[in-house]
Amino acid sequence: MCSVLVFDLDDTLFPEEQFVLSGFQAVDRCLQEKGHFGFFDMAATLFDRGVRGNIFDLSLAELKISTSRLLISDLIQVYRNHIPSLTLHKDAAWALNYFHGKAKIGLITDGYLETQRNKISALQIAPFFEAIIYSDEFGRDHWKPSATPYVKLVEALQCDHNECVYVSDNAQKDFITPNRLGWTTIQISREKGEYSKAIVAPEFEAQKKISSLHQLDYLLSFLAKP
Repeated sequence: MCSVLVFDLDDTLFPEEQFVLSGFQAVDRCLQEKGHFGFFDMAATLFDRGVRGNIFDLSLAELKISTSRLLISDLIQVYRNHIPSLTLHKDAAWALNYFHGKAKIGLITDGYLETQRNKISALQIAPFFEAIIYSDEFGRDHWKPSATPYVKLVEALQCDHNECVYVSDNAQKDFITPNRLGWTTIQISREKGEYSKAIVAPEFEAQKKISSLHQLDYLLSFLAKP
């Protein structure tokens, strides 16, 4: 058994799509107050089609809602700062309960600070962690793959890098740095995961890959054998 088990948040412990749709609902309510209707259905349809990055602009254009930089900025703030409705993946709920007390458990999460805090509050998972590192507390330049959140986690838990096992989903940014620092890295690759099919250079890949957090118990026991 490892001594320090560190999780990512989005799409590792809960489906990020839940936050996205919850945010669309918050924006929809805001627009309805201004007399505009149909945003949620339009945005959700575009998201389901794989559109990313400009859904607000495209949705408002399709709905023939006149836009401005101020309106878009206001809607983005509504989206980022709303109180979401979220639930853990079932295997994540199991993992947090199972490993609680068996190892030190930490969390590293990227994203805007208030947004990530609201997610953790909605999920009611803070008591499971002995350290929560919000990379945004140190500035946008310190989001992953910056070494800052990993170093801060080690400092907070007073452990060594080689004691840490990191479980996350996004091979595009999550594993390259802890690999270099001597962590054990594990990718949770769910069937519908946003990054499960991403192709990356070898140095970006996790050392191990699982399809369910239920597999962690066996994998960590196996890794602990001499």
